[in-house]
Amino acid sequence: MKISSGKALMALATSALLLSPTVASAETVMLAPNDFVGISFWTISMAMVAASIFFLMEAGRFSTKWRTSMVVGSLVTIIAAVHYFYMRDVWVSTGETPTVYRYVDWLITVPLQMVEFYFILAAVAAVSAGIFWRLLIGSLVMLVGGYLGEAGMINIWLGFVIGMAGWAYILYEIFAGEAGKVSAESAPESVKAAFGTMRLIVTVGWAIYPLGYFFSYLGGAADPVMLNVIYNVADVINKIAFVAVIWAAANKETA
Repeated sequence: MKISSGKALMALATSALLLSPTVASAETVMLAPNDFVGISFWTISMAMVAASIFFLMEAGRFSTKWRTSMVVGSLVTIIAAVHYFYMRDVWVSTGETPTVYRYVDWLITVPLQMVEFYFILAAVAAVSAGIFWRLLIGSLVMLVGGYLGEAGMINIWLGFVIGMAGWAYILYEIFAGEAGKVSAESAPESVKAAFGTMRLIVTVGWAIYPLGYFFSYLGGAADPVMLNVIYNVADVINKIAFVAVIWAAANKETA
């Protein structure tokens, strides 16, 4: 990897830190030692920055066919890091769930994660653009339904149903749809393994989100502690681990 390329990648990753809101002032409410939700926000925001730097630096040593997937994955963790800076400040200052910031983050990062299925398949086989658009649309339906329900703009149950329908559509595409068939029939073993693990994360890891929605909203008044703990744990698995799977496949192919 060229030195100029490495400097550019480092500058892009560390810009996430520069974009973080300022918290060290006399008027700012500081993080309490027993605020474990707040601590999780801080820890995860730093983990996202560290993961972003690693993924971007590694992208430079992979072949062109893998570089797009790695850069897109790095964008996922960079965007998440910046939003976690803001979410942690909302929580520490108010103790309220940063719903808007969280959904703004998901509205960008989740579609990027979904099209990663397309990119890793496109790196090793001829695939149609339909896979890209179906996964993108499914993720947007899922997110819009969930947000409208959590924000109180529509009935909570209706939002839950719309969100679940979008998720079900995504699962169909990556298991029984064109994306699943291309992986099974045309992809090499390393890509099949990565695709299968990513699919497992979307199935099992993403199940954490509707569980958080269900227990925090549909069971009565939303519990901000439970909701944010569940969502924070899910984001670590579903963002950092998701991109790490792509890195592992690219690393194996390169080796």
